[in-house]
Amino acid sequence: MTALSTETVDIILANPLDLIEQIVAANEWTYERDGDDEISIAIAGSWCEYHLRFYWREGDNALQVACAYDMKVPSQKRKAIYETLAIINERMWMGHLEVWAEEGALMFRHSAFIDNDGSGLSVAHAEMLIELAINECERFYPVFQFVIWAGKSPEEAIQCAMLETMGEA
Repeated sequence: MTALSTETVDIILANPLDLIEQIVAANEWTYERDGDDEISIAIAGSWCEYHLRFYWREGDNALQVACAYDMKVPSQKRKAIYETLAIINERMWMGHLEVWAEEGALMFRHSAFIDNDGSGLSVAHAEMLIELAINECERFYPVFQFVIWAGKSPEEAIQCAMLETMGEA
């Protein structure tokens, strides 16, 4: 990710999506601004293209990021994916993974409180939210592939996908 210089944003932006938009533009990612309360972004990952959406709820001072995988969960695999999500979500420190029931879309979601004390959303915090969403999706992509396409149980999929290699080959 191309870091946005803090000198670039020298004023406090009332709407945090304005800052997100500046970061997205600096990285030359494809995006669409859907009004004052939503921005949609496409970011290429290692496994697939991710679709990020930031939602701003001004009355609550809440900024939500949702990052959807470029895959759908077939109805016959939903039970196994729900079991997988339960195991994964126990291990997550920030945010959670879920299935959008109507569409069968897998996604990561996280909400952040944005102080209304005049400090607004910082560049570092905005970049961290984007990185968090992409990194968590990247980390668990193989798990979902093992369950959906390889027919592995949730436990097997997590064990196979989360195997950490030691040393160098």
